[in-house]
Parts: sequence; C-alpha cells; structure tokens
Amino acid sequence: MLRSLTLALALGLTATHGAAQLADQDPDWKESEAPPPPAFKTDALLPLEMPRHLSTLFGVDPTTLRVTPDGIVRYVVVATAPGGNTSASYEAIRCLTGEVKVDARYGANGQWNVLPAPPWRPLSDNQPSLHALALARQGACDGRAAASSSPNAIMQRLKGQGTERYQR
Repeated sequence: MLRSLTLALALGLTATHGAAQLADQDPDWKESEAPPPPAFKTDALLPLEMPRHLSTLFGVDPTTLRVTPDGIVRYVVVATAPGGNTSASYEAIRCLTGEVKVDARYGANGQWNVLPAPPWRPLSDNQPSLHALALARQGACDGRAAASSSPNAIMQRLKGQGTERYQR
C-alpha cells in the first residue's frame, strides 16, 4: 500500500513538473494587437502537405506571412474544396505554446469578418486546426519558437515541401 502511494505521488509530481515545463515561460507575456487582415491572392499559394484522406487543398499566401516581435506567426490560409469553393481565414500561430487562433474569416461578400476576442486553441485539436498544425510543422515553427523572424525564411521552408500538392 505504501509503495503504491509513493509511486502514485511520484508520478503525480512528475506530471505536474512536466506540465509546468510546457507552460508559458513568461507569465507577463501579452500579445500585440493583431494588425487588420491583409489583402490576399490565390494565384501563388504555398501549399501545405495534408493527410491524403483530405480532399480540401490548403495554401498560404506568402505575401501575408508576418512574424511579430511577440513571436506570433500571422498568415492568410486559403482552402479550396473539391468543387472549387474557396474560403480564407486570417490566423495566428504561437509556437511557444503550440496554439492557433483565427482572427478573421473572409466572407462570401468579399469582406473580412473580424472575430471579436478569438480564443487561442491547441494546435493538436483535430479538424479545426489541422492545416495550422501542418503549417507549424512544415515551416512556421522550429520547436517552440518561430522558425525565423523573417517571413522569407519561412517561405523557403514551405517551398521545400511538396509544392505540386496545391493544383487547380
């Protein structure tokens, strides 16, 4: 009994310590205000390699990539469904905490719809952020940091992926 209790306590402390290590290292960090959603183009998207079971294609407009001083990677992602329907969203990835949020969605009316106080969500969420997780892994993040403060360096990393995937 004592041995089981000791083991349970040790595992609990290890889990707590591990969670503390994954927590944000700067409790005073404050996100800078998101710039307004930028204009975007669909003719030169950098493709994201997605699981083969997905038929929707995702690409990032390289002209919209920004890395802000607070470590946030901002971008416009365009999704094209098999029937040709296209949608776009203005998003942000925080590599340090492995989170993503959607700041705005591009509407059918040709205008950005800015979301008020959008929440940060884990990149590991399944469907809603699958493309964001792909972007983080394929070029935006290097571990728990933005891959570079230069959007050009992130673009080069994305270009190193299979660029034939995003074809219309």
